[in-house]
Amino acid sequence: MSKVVLITGGSSGIGKSVGVFLTQKGFTVYGTSRNPQKIDNHPFNLVALDVNDTNSIAKAVQEIIAKEGQLDVLVNNAGMGITGSIEDTPTAEMRKVFDTNFFGAIDVIKAVLPQMRTQKSGLIINVTSIAGYMGLPFRGIYSATKGALELTTETLSMEVKQFGIKVTNVAPGDFATNIASGRYHTPVFETSPYKEVYQNNLNLMDADVDSGEDPIAMAEAIYKIINNSNPKLHYKVGSFMQKFSIVLKRILPDSVYEKLLMNNFKM
Repeated sequence: MSKVVLITGGSSGIGKSVGVFLTQKGFTVYGTSRNPQKIDNHPFNLVALDVNDTNSIAKAVQEIIAKEGQLDVLVNNAGMGITGSIEDTPTAEMRKVFDTNFFGAIDVIKAVLPQMRTQKSGLIINVTSIAGYMGLPFRGIYSATKGALELTTETLSMEVKQFGIKVTNVAPGDFATNIASGRYHTPVFETSPYKEVYQNNLNLMDADVDSGEDPIAMAEAIYKIINNSNPKLHYKVGSFMQKFSIVLKRILPDSVYEKLLMNNFKM
């Protein structure tokens, strides 16, 4: 029997690319959307799921298990972006992003673990971000949500290994997706002391997304992980410089690394 894969946030962007690729490889794929009825001619199954609603999560997972009798892989991909200085960004908006990117992912994990324990097998792949390895200016809260999920992945791996369940994460760099359209942008306030430099950074972020890599690279990486009998705990998918920036952080003095980032972001 083919493996059954659940991909949160599977209606567009990276999630859709992964779902299409895995479907073509013979997997039984279920993506999620808060409103799947509004999406026509989707290339694989879509179920209603809102990562901020535990009842919605439980219903979607139960629906898949009832149809397929198994759930082999979770790709925790749903997420949202946020930009703005720490000072100007409303704390309520910060909490919303943590609820989606971190607590939402945790709640989906909690929902699939009982079935995976029963099967004595399963694979959980958390999609984080290369940004989760460093605090980036005006993207600090996004970095924090992804960094938190990275560390939780390490913890979860140790806790569930005894049940035959494997946990890993994939950290993408900049990909050409529609993430910018769903990102919360703190307004460029006229009176803000960050006005000019923040606007410049917004322009840089949009350019990075528009010139990002093809999401098929993430699909190929996740396919290889699923087929790996002993996957690593951490994977990075992106340009050489994006991945190398993590190495530089490990080896350079903090002050030097900070200066490099500030130069890169024209600060």
